[in-house]
Amino acid sequence: MEYSKLRTDLIPGVFGARGNTRSARSLARGVTVACLGTVALLLFGCRLDMHVQPKYLPYEPTDFFADGRSERQPVPGTVARGQLRLDELMFTGRENGVVVDKFPFPITRADLDRGRERYNVYCTPCHDYTGTGRGMIVQRGFPQPPSYHIQRLRDAPAGHFYEVMTNGFGAMYSYAARVEPADRWRIAAYIRVLQLARNSKIDDVPESERGKLTQQSAQQPSGQSMGQSR
Repeated sequence: MEYSKLRTDLIPGVFGARGNTRSARSLARGVTVACLGTVALLLFGCRLDMHVQPKYLPYEPTDFFADGRSERQPVPGTVARGQLRLDELMFTGRENGVVVDKFPFPITRADLDRGRERYNVYCTPCHDYTGTGRGMIVQRGFPQPPSYHIQRLRDAPAGHFYEVMTNGFGAMYSYAARVEPADRWRIAAYIRVLQLARNSKIDDVPESERGKLTQQSAQQPSGQSMGQSR
C-alpha cells in the first residue's frame, strides 16, 4: 500500500468526521486560553509589594515633609511604655533637684551581692576590685579615675554615684544603657561597702565576727591588708 493512500485512510480513523476535527480545534483553543489565563494570574500574584514595600527606612530623607526628614518627632510629653519615671530619687538620685545621701529602697544582703556582681562586671576595668582606680585598662594607659577612698568621695552622697553612672563624668561615659536603675543603686551601695572596709577598724566589726576576721587576716599573704584584698 502506498504511503499517501495509507495516510488518507487513517485520517478518518484518528480525527473522525469533519465535525469532530472542528471540536478538537475548539478544545485546543480553549485549553490554550485557560493556560494563558493561569499564567497571567500567576504573574499578577508575583508582584514585589511585600519585598519592595512603600515605606521609609530609618533616617531616609523625603521631600514630603518640610524639614526633609521621614521620621517624625514624638508628641511633646510622650513616654515609652514602661518608662514613666515619676520617682525622682529612684531615677535621678535627687530630691527636689538636690543630690541626696539616701537610697530609694532598703538595701539588703542580696542587694549588696548583686551590687558586687555588677560592680565586678562594669566597674573593675577602671576602678579595680577595691576601688582605688588602678584597674586593668588604667594600667594599659587609660586615664586613672580618682580612688573611692579619697575624702571627697567618702563624703559624697550616694546619689552622686548613681548620677555619675547615669550621666557619665569626665572620661567615663554613661552606663544608663548597660545598667538598669535599681542595679546602679546596688552598685552605689557596694561602693559604700568598699569605702567602709578600707577605712574601718577592728572595733567596727561585731564582736561575734572578729574571730573570723582575725583568722582570715592571718591566712593572707604577708604585706596584704584586709582593705587591699578582693
